[in-house]
Amino acid sequence: MNAQDNASSNKSQSIDYSAFKADKVKMDKKIDSLIALMTLEEKLGQLNLPSSGDITTGQSKSSDVATKIKEGKIGGLFNIKSVEKIKEVQKIAVEESRLKIPLLFGMDVIHGYETTFPIPLGLSTSWDMPLIQETARIAAQEASADGINWTFSPMVDISRDPRWGRVSEGNGEDPYLGGEIAKAMVHGYQGDDLSKNNTILSTVKHFALYGASEAGRDYNTVDMSRIRMYNDYFPPYKAAIDAGVGSVMASFNEVDGIPATGNKWLLTDVLRSQWGFSGFLVTDYTGINEMIDHGMGDLQAVSALALNAGVDMDMVGEGFVSTLKKSLDEDKVSIEKVDASVRRILESKYELGLFEDPYRYIDVNRAKSEIFTSENRAFARKVASQSMVLLKNENNLLPIKKSEIIAVIGPLANTSENMAGTWSVATPQDKSISVLQGIKEVVGSSGSVLYAKGSNLSYDKGLEERGTMFGKEIPRDGRSDEELLKEAIAIASKANVIIAAIGESAELSGESSSRTNISIPQAQKDLLQALLKTGKPVILVLFNGRPLVLTEENETVPAILDVWFAGTEAGYAIADVLFGDVNPSAKITATFPRSVGQIPIYYSHKNTGRPLSNSEGKFEKFRSNYIDERNEPLYPFGYGLSYTNFKYDNLKLSSDQLKENESLEVSVTVQNTGNYDGKEIVQLYIRDLVGSVTRPVKQLKGFQKIFLKKGETKIVTFKLTVEDLKFYNYDLDFVAESGDFEVFVGTNSNETLKTKFELVK
Repeated sequence: MNAQDNASSNKSQSIDYSAFKADKVKMDKKIDSLIALMTLEEKLGQLNLPSSGDITTGQSKSSDVATKIKEGKIGGLFNIKSVEKIKEVQKIAVEESRLKIPLLFGMDVIHGYETTFPIPLGLSTSWDMPLIQETARIAAQEASADGINWTFSPMVDISRDPRWGRVSEGNGEDPYLGGEIAKAMVHGYQGDDLSKNNTILSTVKHFALYGASEAGRDYNTVDMSRIRMYNDYFPPYKAAIDAGVGSVMASFNEVDGIPATGNKWLLTDVLRSQWGFSGFLVTDYTGINEMIDHGMGDLQAVSALALNAGVDMDMVGEGFVSTLKKSLDEDKVSIEKVDASVRRILESKYELGLFEDPYRYIDVNRAKSEIFTSENRAFARKVASQSMVLLKNENNLLPIKKSEIIAVIGPLANTSENMAGTWSVATPQDKSISVLQGIKEVVGSSGSVLYAKGSNLSYDKGLEERGTMFGKEIPRDGRSDEELLKEAIAIASKANVIIAAIGESAELSGESSSRTNISIPQAQKDLLQALLKTGKPVILVLFNGRPLVLTEENETVPAILDVWFAGTEAGYAIADVLFGDVNPSAKITATFPRSVGQIPIYYSHKNTGRPLSNSEGKFEKFRSNYIDERNEPLYPFGYGLSYTNFKYDNLKLSSDQLKENESLEVSVTVQNTGNYDGKEIVQLYIRDLVGSVTRPVKQLKGFQKIFLKKGETKIVTFKLTVEDLKFYNYDLDFVAESGDFEVFVGTNSNETLKTKFELVK
């Protein structure tokens, strides 16, 4: 689909990756000669990716890792940071090992390096592909300046269950938007030339279906039809492959009853044969070993299963180096499989330029001048403000004036360590800007800022400890709950407006942080209700790594700003939006339920044979609905408010028919009818009304982010082609079927204008 108009396009920058592929003849000659010289032990070593821990500078030569590197038993390391340490280790590989093969150095660079951007779910709500691509480029620049040349990002798992903690690390529920973000991230990390020392190898993960784990419980079983895999869950992975991603990480879950790490259909038939992936495939942390508990055999059996399925590199488990020789002797694996995996890993090292210069990513001067710079932090502030979603703004309470007396209250108000969110392993947490600090500095001498903690994160001390791991502590206040609340009310009574900074802490979402109760912890809910009873205007600044159940808050709080975890510059960016220096424009990419019982809930669901006949959510017996809850979500996919208002009108099609090899122009008039300049994300959806298999009630097929001055009007134009109408049918053929289609354009998936056309073939 091609977006027209002078708006920010939904298409990420297209890059011809063939232009910078290494000279194949020269590369093959080098790798052929190496493989011919390698012993079996050295070959298996290239397939081994242990965690280094963070080796102390000056002690690496005497470590157990160093001995293995000298013996050629390691192909790469991860979780080692700084050019000094990496140089020491790389020096052992290229100067002291027999074949002098350089190492890969990987790290979880997920949403920035030291300069940290919003968590990926927050970043996705910007719907801004150039912006997202630039965050990955800066992350690559900083990480590579510190010696890293490989990242385990982007995570593109579609998830429609916000109980799953890793929703925070992905891009939401939609395959089309997820695919666009996948391409943008890969292009940002890898740039236009992987051999440049400011680009890094990207890994798309987790292949596949990891976000669909049963009950929203991490690492759990996944079971779905292949037609759903191809139509709903595979597209973002394939988009990353098409963008030239260098590596793929297998997921922990099973697919069709076989763990992904040992699933030949998934890793070879789909990934390599159907999609043409030519990079290397790495397991997740101990993914091979974990197949033992899945019931697939002992370590030798599961290691052979993984290699035969298509895995090239074993992360941490060391099953390859410890068992594959025996499996070769017993003809359970072939040397050709081993050689093919070795080749793919060596090719990646060659394309990164490591054979030409193994110290390419090791430059002390870069480390001093390119990491956590003022320029990068300024950009992080801008990005953060673009990721904040205005969920409610009753009576235009926001923006507020800097001249007010402002009470900043809540356990998330004064904790810089929680601003970056989960998976911020390189972030200098103490240098992040808290809400309190950001508001104070932005207000300056214009107004007055008061503060009280108000409550602990939770009444449950154990939950609080589990939600503040990895340096994200919020010191528990030793005073009683009553004392904390009393202080907060006293502070609030002195203010004109209250900022309630509450929600999840950074580690209440993320890996192994699944929740059955996705409401704000009760201690904070009680604090919020007490603040509302003061009669003062209350603005909820919401921290979260997932959609939360906010039914009570939506009914009682006049203004809600969802700030996710906005990164290094969170406090400044939050202040920018609260005071109107930035008009919020972000829109949610994952549906917010009214209650946990609605989960899984997502906009592109199928219809039933007994749909509700009313649009008011009224209960109807013998129809597909709940007896105690509405079907509709609290906030639909694509929802987000602005300080201004946008009016949609005059939806037009260039024709009422679309034919093969032609395009259909869709246009709509959008007017800024409010009092502020602002950005709007114009969304295009379709519905295939009749199909050989049932089709979703709506599917996103395009979007544009436009800027309109107060009173300005623009005509926004999209083009639809037959490609946009294709889907995988029962036989898994990718087809477009003749018939009627509806087109929807609007401000979110629920509020749209509608028209119709016919596909004629």
